[in-house]
Parts: sequence; C-alpha cells; structure tokens
Amino acid sequence: MRYVVLDTETTGMPVTDGHRIIEIGCVEMLGRKLTGRHFHVYLQPDREVDEGAIAVHGITNEFLQGKPRFREVADEFYEFIQGAELIIHNAAFDIGFINNEFALLAQTERSEVSDYCGVLDTLAMARERHPGQRNNLDALCKRYGVDNSGRDLHGALLDAEILADVYLAMTGGQTHLSLAGETGDGNGSGRQQASPIRRLPAARPPTPVIPASQADLEAHAARLAAIEKAAGTQPLWLQLEAGGQSAAE
Repeated sequence: MRYVVLDTETTGMPVTDGHRIIEIGCVEMLGRKLTGRHFHVYLQPDREVDEGAIAVHGITNEFLQGKPRFREVADEFYEFIQGAELIIHNAAFDIGFINNEFALLAQTERSEVSDYCGVLDTLAMARERHPGQRNNLDALCKRYGVDNSGRDLHGALLDAEILADVYLAMTGGQTHLSLAGETGDGNGSGRQQASPIRRLPAARPPTPVIPASQADLEAHAARLAAIEKAAGTQPLWLQLEAGGQSAAE
C-alpha cells in the first residue's frame, strides 16, 4: 500500500470565503516505511493572508511574493498523490481546499480527491480511540511520545512528517525512519521547487553495537507498558513474542 501523509496551510478559513492554499507538504510511505520522497511547495494565493492565520503558521504575504501559483504545480502534485491512500489530520479541511484549487482551474476530473485517492482521517481515528480527550496533533504527540519539539508554528511539511510518526505510533508500528539527504526547496533562484527526493548515501560507516544496560531494559519495559495503556492493546512485537513462546512450548 502506498500512503501519502499530507498537510496544507491556508490564507484562512473557510474555503467558501475565498481562502486559498499557501503551502502543501506531503511525505510518502510504502507499507509502513517512509521512502524519503516528499512534495513540498509554497504558493502565491493572489489574496491577503489573514492575520489570524499568520499567527498560526507564520507565513506572511511578503514571503509568498514570487512563489508559484497552484496551476504551476497542479500536475506534479496530482502525480504525487494520485492512487495513494492519503493520511490527513482533520481531512475534511485539507480535502475541501484541494478540491477547490482544482475546481478553480476547471479541472473537473481532479476536483474530487476521493475519486482518485483513498482518505484516512487521523482526527476521526483519534476521537474514536480517545473519546472526550484532546486529539489535536500536539496532544497526540504527547500521548504517543512523538518528538514535536521543533514545532513552534504550524508548517505543512513538518506537520506531515510529525503526523507520519503519530500514525505509525497509533497503529502500533515503528514511529520514525530518518533518511539522510537534503530537504531544501530552492534552486538558487529563490523560487520554491516541488517534490525534492531525498536519498540514502551510497555507503555508511559500520554502526557500533552497544548492549543495553539494566537501566535501559527497565526503561524499555516501562515504555512498552505505557504504549499498551495508551493503545489499549499489547504492542505487536510482544504479541508475536508470546506467540513464538507458545509455539515453542
């Protein structure tokens, strides 16, 4: 299964008031592993960004001057998400804006994302698992032990990367796969570019093997207990380990 974890930033809300997308950030996963491919672009919306929105994401009107318009990246964006299962936090918001951007281009065959992508809403998933609790991205990071220390302001690419970790933690898998490579979005001209691809280096030095201390093992056991409490089920690897022991017996 190919997944694309997606987030957008906008000039404000709602979309019915003429607000537009000003940033798109996507990261790709195959199965449950990040591939290192991502799509990231800032966009010129041809309207002012609301002051309230700037307070959330910090993207100013001045910064957006000279950035591409959605029509300039529409084909590449469509190619990146087409056929994928989109993972989005509060999907109705982002999907509504994306549908609107394609509709403004009169691209009716692309103006309903659900026609060519699956959509998984992690906010709905979190509300089902944690009813009555805060389920915004920051709250989920705290609940599942995902590092969001670099998130002073909202940002589409950063939030997509964090959401990928949160989704994997919520569904009981590996919470992070760090890939080496550059993440810059420019080409030296000051113009933002879409879809840079980060790749692993050709060779890595041998990784030293450091045995876990008793304190490490105790901390690991405590962490597993916390995951089990938060998820309401035993971590998968413990289930597999228990199954293996039963088979051996």
